[in-house]
Amino acid sequence: MTTDRSGTKKSVFEPSKRGLQHYERLKKSAKRKRKEAEQMNKTEIIELSIAEGFHGAEVISTDKIVFDAAFRPYCEENLCGQYGVNYSCPPDCGTPEQMKQKVLTHKKALVVSTEWEIEDFSETDKLKEAKASHNASMLRLIKKLKSDGHDGFMIGASGCTLCKPCKLASGEPCEHPDMMYSCMAAYCIWVKKLAEDCNMNYEYKNKILPFFGMYVFD
Repeated sequence: MTTDRSGTKKSVFEPSKRGLQHYERLKKSAKRKRKEAEQMNKTEIIELSIAEGFHGAEVISTDKIVFDAAFRPYCEENLCGQYGVNYSCPPDCGTPEQMKQKVLTHKKALVVSTEWEIEDFSETDKLKEAKASHNASMLRLIKKLKSDGHDGFMIGASGCTLCKPCKLASGEPCEHPDMMYSCMAAYCIWVKKLAEDCNMNYEYKNKILPFFGMYVFD
């Protein structure tokens, strides 16, 4: 036994508070490393994405993503008809800075693309179908990634369409807050730069139009 400055007797074998904290940190670190070792690596995630039907896939660091609040006015033009009537769209989804910080709280982003034959941009129904199919493929892929321990959130080719219409129109709360996804434009992501950095086609050429999505995770 030893006696500390306050006169309290203490066993020489009793671990210190600092020692216990260090031990807990080591346990958490070891647990995290075991979990990471069991998860799919970057190459496996990309291969899974391609197998799921995506034309392109790449995993990047979120600090490589370029944001520009100047894109927000495109949402405000409301060409999609979802501005102010969908929880996943501006202004209800958050400010450009809030959306940016949401992405940057995570370390990695899986960027995926699909390509669609679109004769003309006046084919609005075909465009909606392509975006819906793209998002549906992302949801299937993300389900597999989450089952592997890669928790995160989706950024789609369009605003969320899980509920039709969105509950915002009736003033009810969102039914799927954990699954709701916003589009690239809502996050003010510079998609052209993103596509270039991921070596993906961005341009509409030979009647082929690409759509992009992202899964942000750690």
